[in-house]
Amino acid sequence: METILLTQFIGGLFGLLAVIFGAFGAHALKKKLAPDQLQSFETGVRYQMYHAIILVVLGYNFGFEQAMERYIVYCFILGTFLFSFSIYGLCLSTANGKKLRFLGPITPIGGLLLVIGWALLLYSFIAPML
Repeated sequence: METILLTQFIGGLFGLLAVIFGAFGAHALKKKLAPDQLQSFETGVRYQMYHAIILVVLGYNFGFEQAMERYIVYCFILGTFLFSFSIYGLCLSTANGKKLRFLGPITPIGGLLLVIGWALLLYSFIAPML
């Protein structure tokens, strides 16, 4: 039960923050960020919203009786956090003239966790047929 609520809550929170960050990027950061930085920021927002939606859907469809379901959700939660929020940090710190370089390697780790989450989800669909 806790995993269901966590999944739904984090999905809703990620969705809420994606809308807020998207508006912030479109309005407040448009003049502050270079076009490539703004595009990166928007990529972070887009991926965050995609994974907010999938977390809400999974929260209503998974029973979380199998470990695989929890692994999928944890990969999506941690992957989204590492991927999107490291992009936000890189963009905002660069715009302020103090680029946080340590965030650079974190983004691909988050992306890898997202890929693993999707691969596990795909596997969970085909595993019963094997």
